[in-house]
Amino acid sequence: MQDQAPMEEFARRAAAGDSAALDRLLTEIRPEVVRRCARFLPCREDAEEAAQDVLLQVARHLSGFQGRSRFGTWLYTVVANCCRQKYRELKRRAAEQPAAIEPAHAVDPRTTSVIAGSRVDLLEALDRLEREHPHLVAPLVYRDICQLDYAEAAERAGIPLGTFKSRLHEARKQVRPWLTAS
Repeated sequence: MQDQAPMEEFARRAAAGDSAALDRLLTEIRPEVVRRCARFLPCREDAEEAAQDVLLQVARHLSGFQGRSRFGTWLYTVVANCCRQKYRELKRRAAEQPAAIEPAHAVDPRTTSVIAGSRVDLLEALDRLEREHPHLVAPLVYRDICQLDYAEAAERAGIPLGTFKSRLHEARKQVRPWLTAS
């Protein structure tokens, strides 16, 4: 998504019901969506599945995009939510059909897993944060994963900038030991 202006225009027209604009928008955003999904799910197949889910959600719910924030901001929220949902689905599937792993062939769960090599550490930390401190999840996802600037991330989270920064600091403080634990 090199130039944001055409994307914003396609999004506005697609939200208003222009199907040609929607088709063009989905075609244009697909590579960026796959890249963003890969930040969460480095296994290519998982990232591509999540990207398809994102594109489907965009097509279904774009009419709800009201243009109060940039389309890219709205899109990255959809990406984050779909990737986290894909991870939960993969985790559930792995728990239902556990693979027998010989102790000698066990791998470091922080870098790979039976869930097709997902970034277990980050996704597990996000799940735990959501269970223990749900109000801290959005600031961490918007700023550190979606890499939105502070003002845009605070706007997307629907909280004042100072509150956003405070919650982000607390989220990072909570998550840091979970990511460095061996």
